[in-house]
Amino acid sequence: MALGFATLILAACGKSEAPQAPATPAPAGAAAAPPPAVPVTVIQVTPRTVPIGFEVVGQTEGSKQVEVRARVSGILEKRLYTEGDPVKAGQPLFQIDRAPYEIALEQAKAALNQEKARSAQAARESERLKPLVQDRAISRKEYDDATSAVQLSEAAQQQFAARVREAELNLSYTLVKSPLTGISGRAERSEGSLITTDANGSLLTTVNQVTPIYVRFSLAQTDLAKLPNGKLGRGSGIDVQILRPDGSRYPGKGRLNFAASEIDPKLGTQQLRAEFDNANRELVPGEFVRVQIVAGQRENVFLVPQAAVLQTEKGYFVFATDAESKATLRPIKVGEWVGSDWTVLSGLSAGDRVITDNLLKVRPGAPVNATEAKAAPAQAGAGQSAPAPGAQAAAQPAPGSGAPATAAAPPQNGGAATTNAGTPAARAAKSTGK
Repeated sequence: MALGFATLILAACGKSEAPQAPATPAPAGAAAAPPPAVPVTVIQVTPRTVPIGFEVVGQTEGSKQVEVRARVSGILEKRLYTEGDPVKAGQPLFQIDRAPYEIALEQAKAALNQEKARSAQAARESERLKPLVQDRAISRKEYDDATSAVQLSEAAQQQFAARVREAELNLSYTLVKSPLTGISGRAERSEGSLITTDANGSLLTTVNQVTPIYVRFSLAQTDLAKLPNGKLGRGSGIDVQILRPDGSRYPGKGRLNFAASEIDPKLGTQQLRAEFDNANRELVPGEFVRVQIVAGQRENVFLVPQAAVLQTEKGYFVFATDAESKATLRPIKVGEWVGSDWTVLSGLSAGDRVITDNLLKVRPGAPVNATEAKAAPAQAGAGQSAPAPGAQAAAQPAPGSGAPATAAAPPQNGGAATTNAGTPAARAAKSTGK
C-alpha cells in the first residue's frame, strides 16, 4: 500500500515537471489588437455671445478733496466742529482771534470818512471859485487847481473804500468755514496755536466730499488689446461694479467719468476713474476695492470648461472627437475667463465635441468611448467678470515663455488633472507638432 502511495506522488511530480508545448507564434504581418477605448465625457460647443470682463484692484477717493487753510494770521481761539463728522458747506470750523481785525476795520472806516470830508470841502471850494473865474476876479489856474483837488479827493475816497472792504474780508476770514459738504478730517492745529498764512502754518484740516465718491484704477495694455477698440473711453457703455475687502458686492453700478488719453509709459497702463453715488456713505476715501468691469461683448465665441483646456510651451489646446470616435488635438486661441469657463476665440467650430475629462489617458488618434454631457450655462452678466489679470498670469506662464506648461485650470470633477510638458498629453502634442 505504501508502494502504491509513493507511485502516485511520483506520477504527480512527473506530471508537474513535464515540459509544456511552446505557444504557437502569431503569423507574420498580423495586425496588433487595437487599444481599448478610453471612457470620456464630451460637450458639444455652440457659438455664444459673452461679455468682455476684467477684475482689477482700485482705490477710492473723494470726488472733492479740499485743504482748509487760514487766510489771515492770528491765534486760534476755538475749534467749532467734531473731527471726522460730516459737515455742510458754509459750516464754521475754526475761530481765529477777531480783535486785531475789528480794530483794522474801524481804522479803515475812519480814514474813509476823513477822505469823504476832504472831498466835500474840495467840492465846495470849487463851486465858490467858479463865478469868480467867470468875472476874472481870480486866475484860471486857481480854479483848475480847485477842480483837480475835487477829482483827487474822489479817487482817494474810492481807495479808502476798498481798504474798508479789505478789512471786512479779513475780519470775516477769522471765522473759517467749510468750503463744501463732506467728511471732516483731523484738526492740524490746536486751540492757542499761532496761525500764519504761509504754506506750513495755514493748514487747519481737510474735507472730503464722498457723495459721490470716485474709484481710481487702471488697465494694462494686454487687457486693452482684448477690447474691440483697444481702449476705454467715457460714454462707451462701460458697466463698473466693485467688491468690498470682505468680498461683499457694493450695491449699485458706477459710471466711467475719466479715461486717460494716453498710456502711461512707465507702467504700460491706461488710468481710469469711475463714479459711484455712495448716498449712504458706505465707501470712504482710501479704501482698496476690487473693480469688476464689463466692456462690451464678444460674438460667435465658444465656452469650454477650464479643466478641458491644456497648455504646453507651444500654446493652448483641447482634445475633441471626430466622426470615428477618435481623439484629435485642436490648438486653440483663448480669451478671458467667464465664470468657470475659458472663452475660445478660434480653433473650434460649431458642433465640435470637446473632451472634458480623463485627458491624461487620451492620445491623438486613440479611440474613445464618449458620453455626452450638457454644457454648463455661461455664468455671464452685468456683474460677472474674469479674475484679475495678475492672478491669471501668475497661475499660467505665457505661451512660448519657456516655463513649464500647466493646465489652464485646476482639475474639476475628478477629470482632467494638471499636466506639463512631460505628461502623456503634452508629449502627444509635441509628437503631432501642434
